[in-house]
Amino acid sequence: MKTISKTRLLGVAAVGLCLTSCETLENRISEHPDIFNSLSPRDQALVRQGQIRSGMSTNAVWLAWGSPEQKTVGEMRGHPSETWIYVENRYAPYGSAYYPYYGYGPGFYGGFGFHHGFIHHGRNFAFFGDPFYDPFYYSYIPPTISIPYKTVTFSNGRVMSFQHLVPPYR
Repeated sequence: MKTISKTRLLGVAAVGLCLTSCETLENRISEHPDIFNSLSPRDQALVRQGQIRSGMSTNAVWLAWGSPEQKTVGEMRGHPSETWIYVENRYAPYGSAYYPYYGYGPGFYGGFGFHHGFIHHGRNFAFFGDPFYDPFYYSYIPPTISIPYKTVTFSNGRVMSFQHLVPPYR
């Protein structure tokens, strides 16, 4: 009889948890009809489209945009404020503004052999191989980065401002 390893069981459990906890607009509305029904018809229409407006409540924004990855606190016009930051993972091509490691040094493209020698605390050292080796460049794993793509700032539980950020490489 075969047994499932603990690692494999943990992996299956993690995937199952991720699949069941996916937060979508429709899930938020259907799981919290009391919050949705407490909104004005105008705000209900905006939430259904995944949009927000100035003056909306934190609950309405949560229904429309979901849970933020980060929250910061501060002050706006003498009142406490809270900013929600939504982050997404994006592919960062080599040489882009978000992945600036492209093109460093003579050995970057896979040159092997003796490259440099130096003395440190009276001892001689030498590099053999590629000192600028980048595992993402030589693998099939595309480099990704997390960047903010929208923010919303609340004061007294209401939207004071919001932004959709556009990355420079689009």
